[in-house]
Amino acid sequence: MARRRRLVAEINVVPYIDVMLVLLIIFMVTAPLSMQEILVNLPDADSQPAEANEDESLVLVVLADGSYQINIGESDRVVTSEQLRDLVSRVLSENPSIRVYVQGDEAVSYGKVIEAMSALESAGASSVGLMTEPRS
Repeated sequence: MARRRRLVAEINVVPYIDVMLVLLIIFMVTAPLSMQEILVNLPDADSQPAEANEDESLVLVVLADGSYQINIGESDRVVTSEQLRDLVSRVLSENPSIRVYVQGDEAVSYGKVIEAMSALESAGASSVGLMTEPRS
């Protein structure tokens, strides 16, 4: 008499575990890349300096002590962060094509410049340029 062999009804889960570990590694690598960023349009190093028309630009100067000075056309005003948002949103609602620039003092902390750019973004500035001095 020949014995019948019983069928094994088990699922081999080892390949599924391998796939799961590979997906876990992919998600761990790509998660930091999807963090929110503030977009800044920086000019190329070889490009020519932009010719800014004083009447068609809004320049936010971050002074060395961390205070803000806003230059619209020919007028200069020292403003707080709240006044900055209100003033910029008013100017952008009247003239949406106005160019917005940020000029930061060399001694000011990086956080104050980012805070200023965030305030400009919340006021409705879709594109912000950074101003620098040409190298001599």
